[in-house]
Amino acid sequence: MFEIEERLLALGVGMDAILNAGMELYVPHGLTADEGRLVLERNIRRALGDPNVSAMLLSAILLEEELYAKRKDSEIADDPVFLLADEIIGMAIAEIIAGTYARFEFTRYDQKKPGILSQLGPFMDDAVAGLIAGCTSKLYSEGQ
Repeated sequence: MFEIEERLLALGVGMDAILNAGMELYVPHGLTADEGRLVLERNIRRALGDPNVSAMLLSAILLEEELYAKRKDSEIADDPVFLLADEIIGMAIAEIIAGTYARFEFTRYDQKKPGILSQLGPFMDDAVAGLIAGCTSKLYSEGQ
């Protein structure tokens, strides 16, 4: 949907990088890490096909490009505390995928920034964290 996988890949955020970040904070719960990774990948692929998730990811891509990447001295270069739109996008993505519980999972990924998340700008780190959090939350709560 909206070529979102291709757009993410162009930013260096391929499926393997997303899965690796997701699995860094994986909590075993009856599935081995390998089984969990397979379920997580299925959940992510399903989420990327949702027009709402893809639209929110696209909004993060465009906002990051306009407000961060294109601005030599961007006001949000250091992800200041007054910038909340990035957090809201990440939480919204997580909640679209898995409901309110996913907001708490988003906080874990947002704070620890495992893997690729530590390398992304202020909008993309939260958007991808929201994608991972929604999909891991779904995995934990529904076993799928």
